[in-house]
Amino acid sequence: MDDRRNVRASDADRQAAVDRLRSAMDEGRLDLLEYDTRLGKAYSAVTYGELDQLFTDLPEHAARAVVPAGRRSRNVPAVWSPVVPEQGLIARMPTALKVLWTIWLAVLSINLTVWLLVGLGSGEATYFWPMWLLVPGAALSGVTAGVMAMRRSHEEDRRALPPHRSGAPGPD
Repeated sequence: MDDRRNVRASDADRQAAVDRLRSAMDEGRLDLLEYDTRLGKAYSAVTYGELDQLFTDLPEHAARAVVPAGRRSRNVPAVWSPVVPEQGLIARMPTALKVLWTIWLAVLSINLTVWLLVGLGSGEATYFWPMWLLVPGAALSGVTAGVMAMRRSHEEDRRALPPHRSGAPGPD
């Protein structure tokens, strides 16, 4: 294992390490400052040993993807394969949007409950004022669709680019 620590890492190894760091940040294991610091070290790493140092305090199971042996890339070792589970829309959504959707749904639920209780208490049909909450809901839907489309486009563009050959990070 000591021999491997001195072997020079490839661009694909560095990119796989960056992907693993991004997964760790998405899981809440790293804060933004730690992620940024380790990201710089990952792009400047020369050997596997330098890459290994980035993950000493992270669990190893997050580094291994469940990939059939025949489908594994030749230039990316299994140790650096990021976990990419099948994810739905909510799992792929940025945290800020998840928070905004949670707030909107909570406000909508409270308003619907108040409207229903007022209507039942008065014994007559009252104006359905919670409908006005559909306006920010529609805006939030548009923003979510736009952000998800931009993320999808960015991921496709990144996959289409040839690997960056220097040790420095490429343009994002």
